[in-house]
Amino acid sequence: MTTDTRPPGGTPAAGKATAGKPPTETPLAGKVALVAGGTRGGGRGIAVELGAAGATVYVTGRSSGAAGRSEMGRPETIEDTAARVTAAGGVGVPVRTDHSRPEEVRALVERIAVEQDGRLDVLVNSVWGGDPLTDWEHPLWGQDLDTGLRLLRQAVETHVITSRFALPLMVARGSGLVVEVTDGNTARYRGSFFYDLAKSAVIRLAFAQSAELRPHGVAAVAITPGFLRSEAVLDHFGVTEADWRDGVAQDPDFAHSESPAYLGRAVAALAADPQIMAKSGRALATWGLYQEYGFTDADGTRPDFAAHWAKNLEAEHGPLGDPL
Repeated sequence: MTTDTRPPGGTPAAGKATAGKPPTETPLAGKVALVAGGTRGGGRGIAVELGAAGATVYVTGRSSGAAGRSEMGRPETIEDTAARVTAAGGVGVPVRTDHSRPEEVRALVERIAVEQDGRLDVLVNSVWGGDPLTDWEHPLWGQDLDTGLRLLRQAVETHVITSRFALPLMVARGSGLVVEVTDGNTARYRGSFFYDLAKSAVIRLAFAQSAELRPHGVAAVAITPGFLRSEAVLDHFGVTEADWRDGVAQDPDFAHSESPAYLGRAVAALAADPQIMAKSGRALATWGLYQEYGFTDADGTRPDFAAHWAKNLEAEHGPLGDPL
């Protein structure tokens, strides 16, 4: 799941309103979404904000209060995320699913098809869980091969498996949106071979899906947050979302971070956009989308990590690069 501890480009680190709409409106009422990897981080933020826009959201992952934690060992669960979706105004449905197992994903999609009369409007591929598998210290020839290949299977193969079984529901209806969650939207090297390969491959997945889905009226995009304040990042800085600014003393760049809600509101805005096909195939970012759709972060701010990079980090690290 997206709990990356590094902002776009590989540098070390770690509401409800849609543009022009009052916060009381629910532009996604009646819509059905699947957020694969919705247990924590960006996936959780997306699931909750889709719910805030009125959607029914199937929240999947391996960490479950009923079935136990995944090897990540973190306390967040799919049930907790689903409860937050419902509290935000949507309907949260937790379904424990290992997205590396085709049979489990097939069963998940079949369940959605039965319960929602074949409807699936938004698919979010946010499975990650690669932080403990990422080696930031060594080049390819110095890394453990099994660990690197496991990262690719977990962060890329899971997305392929999920789309393989979920896309037919969208194709049959002739509408829908696929969102591939990544880190960075440029060709810039992200600091570690397998990490870079996984995040770059996810962008290509969006591009390839967009090419095949366009004739069927279904859009596919990739999206990146900026410096994401996931649960793991908050723990890294020893803060909570309530007092996160206390972490700025450890890293000045943290002042320009964003909560998972910011990413979630970006995805909700995309899902509610009647002209979404115009963006199909593109690699998007929260820092560009807030300018177009007018959403804010949970605290009312509008973080723009690309602007911060250009002003404060580009001289040392080089430009982020043009969007893919």
